[in-house]
Amino acid sequence: MTTPLPNYTPYKNLPPLAGLCSFEEAMKPGLSIEECTTRLKRIHYAFKRLHEILTARVTSEPIYELKTAFAHHAHLCAEHATAIRQRVSEMREPPLGLDEVPHPALEVFFDEIRAAPNVEFVAGIQVSLDMLDDAIDQYIWHTHRLTDRPSIRLLRFAAIEVDDMRDYFNIALSTLDEDNSTREWQDDLIAFLRIAGGISGLSKSSNEPIVRRYSITPYHYDPVPQRDERFTDLWNQGVNAEAFLYSPEFTAKDKVLMMLYKRLREIDVPEMMASILAETPGKPWGYYRDMSRQIWDEARHSMMGEVGFVALGVDWTQARITWNWSHRLNTECTPLERHGVLFFIEQGLMPKTGKRYEYEVATDSGLPLAKTIQDFDWADEVLHAQIGREWYVKQFGSLQEALDFGDKAWSKITSNWASVKEQGLTEHENWWPVLYKQACVAANVEPDAKALEYATTYEGRRADRKSN
Repeated sequence: MTTPLPNYTPYKNLPPLAGLCSFEEAMKPGLSIEECTTRLKRIHYAFKRLHEILTARVTSEPIYELKTAFAHHAHLCAEHATAIRQRVSEMREPPLGLDEVPHPALEVFFDEIRAAPNVEFVAGIQVSLDMLDDAIDQYIWHTHRLTDRPSIRLLRFAAIEVDDMRDYFNIALSTLDEDNSTREWQDDLIAFLRIAGGISGLSKSSNEPIVRRYSITPYHYDPVPQRDERFTDLWNQGVNAEAFLYSPEFTAKDKVLMMLYKRLREIDVPEMMASILAETPGKPWGYYRDMSRQIWDEARHSMMGEVGFVALGVDWTQARITWNWSHRLNTECTPLERHGVLFFIEQGLMPKTGKRYEYEVATDSGLPLAKTIQDFDWADEVLHAQIGREWYVKQFGSLQEALDFGDKAWSKITSNWASVKEQGLTEHENWWPVLYKQACVAANVEPDAKALEYATTYEGRRADRKSN
């Protein structure tokens, strides 16, 4: 047995090995490349499945707080899956095999979560994150502290955000399941992991039978948006926000209130975009990663509107945050048509009359928070237009052809103003005066008479101010 060099010290006792570890730690052999890639692929599989599962649930989750959280956490999972994919590609591992199922029981574990109802779904995500956190810790503990430092670095970042997600779902579950009724369900999930040898595969797997519960029926994505009871009159098209915003008759401060409505209304964008991802298989991984970023951005925009209303002392539930757009796109258009509508709208926001104008209105309002909201909303939309050019436009012969396709697709779903009223789904109530009065009372100002009387609807029109 070789004897290590005695009394070896770095120059002037500086921290050794770039501060990564001691020589004693570095002289331990650690994991082989094969062992590392095997474990990384299983961790990658967990992130990828969680991304898929959370994305698909955005549309049908009625509770707004969960809907936005799912969009956020799906984005985080996509980012960490992307980092691991890149790392595995660096580890002498062609073909990568990143789309292979590591173990049948691990597949069933995530299938069961995907198919679980309501509170059980939240409980299942909590279990998966706990087990994923454990797999990451095990990897960092067992791998070589120096030779595999690139893997340790990306997993340390992943661990931070997995912990954040765990904290969220722990609180959510304690709120939604006060009597701990999902404990048995969580035990069933842990049993699947035991059969699979855990997420990392480090534990000894077993030959126990794999018995499905919720996923015994093949999973089918539900494209119909759902909202909680705070969202009322969901087909209402009684207040044309764009016509108010672009009218020279109203002040910047009053226009900010309508812009906040537009921001909060953007919750229909993640509801729609999630359907594109769920119903568009076989794309390169970069497509899902980039689109997930946009889904999260749109959910974040909606929350910006929520924050803005709270800051102005306004109860946003007095507005009608409708689902007309996401509902109709998801149930009447193909995934490509939905993407076309999205891109067409984004391109319309790029000229001076789009996001720049909204930012200028917010600046003129003298409301610093509104300016911050529109500043970042504008920057995000520039990114989204780029994402559209990368993943949507390239499917067509030219930019104009792509735009024409989106314009035509949007025309398919406008206008149903008369039909939903005839069906008794809405009376298109003008909710604006109530909201506006509330904002004026909170600000201790008198309502502007013209703004208070505003009553332009979406009859015969769509949100880009283009007539049918």
